[in-house]
Amino acid sequence: MDSSERITATLSGHKADRVPYQDAFWQTTVQRWHTEGLPAATSPAAYFGCEMAGISGDYTLQLPVTTLAETDRYRVYVDADGATRRELRTADGWTPHWLEFTIKGPEEWQRYRDHAVYDAARLTDRLSSQYAQARGQGLFVVYRAHACFHPTWHKIGLERMLIALIEEPGWIEDMFALHTQLIIDLYEGCKQHGIRFDAAWLADDLGYRTAPLISPAMYRQQIMPHHQRACRHFAADGLRTMLHSDGDIRPLIPFFLEAGFSCLHPLEAKAGLDVGQLKAEYGSALTCFGNIDARRLAGSRAEVEEEVHRKLEAGMKDGGYIFHSDHSVPSSVSFDNYCHAMETLRKYGRYA
Repeated sequence: MDSSERITATLSGHKADRVPYQDAFWQTTVQRWHTEGLPAATSPAAYFGCEMAGISGDYTLQLPVTTLAETDRYRVYVDADGATRRELRTADGWTPHWLEFTIKGPEEWQRYRDHAVYDAARLTDRLSSQYAQARGQGLFVVYRAHACFHPTWHKIGLERMLIALIEEPGWIEDMFALHTQLIIDLYEGCKQHGIRFDAAWLADDLGYRTAPLISPAMYRQQIMPHHQRACRHFAADGLRTMLHSDGDIRPLIPFFLEAGFSCLHPLEAKAGLDVGQLKAEYGSALTCFGNIDARRLAGSRAEVEEEVHRKLEAGMKDGGYIFHSDHSVPSSVSFDNYCHAMETLRKYGRYA
């Protein structure tokens, strides 16, 4: 099996030849590993054989990006959604803090609403070559985008959005609806470039470490219809839709399934999620993608092997499991430890 066939089988609830592999890495992790044995100019994704390629477009408001101040420690700028950010420079990139927003209420939203519609310039010229390269490598090609909740609060602020969902929901739900239409239109634009996807992978962070950001009732009434609309659009082309959401989102999982998602990522162990418990509760209805506790990967070799083996044993039962750390691999994990995790995956991750 190649990666496309392997992950297709897994998402369909079947056993493939082995557990598919995908992961994400901090930049400081990559830097550390280059000093510990990872070949120079080689990414961990290439070295270890990640099996997915994501293709997407620009779903911002496409407003002018303006730098207001910059030092060696921070920068302040207005982003493409009209939000003013102050970002601290770190070894892994930038840590953002939102200061203020161009869109403060329904009046401003009406003024900028037309900036949230599709145009061909939202797709890059490299789209076709990226796709050809992925197919040439036999990778599983996913349409990647953020769903409506996360991008909307980036435009107006999380606190403002949550209050408005209760007190004046109309304009927020209009923002959700227009964003959902935009990611659907971007998907159709990709298809016009000759791209055929194996699945869709949407992100919408809906959880704190200990609970969802919103109640199940709010999700079902105000967000699920937009998730459902996107999932149904992709399903019309025969695609399954995966969902990325950090945190403890366990109370929302039944509604994710009702919306049309069939795979959940990254299953944060530090937020209380466990692949064995999820398998027992949802069976073949939910493909589990992740849950390898990155804290354990930073432990002893015995702890690394125990973590990977235990999660594989639980996840592989009846198929439907994809390997991934429970968020991304931090720089506390040594190259040797991660190589041992991959050895453990190869040892225990085969079905036949």
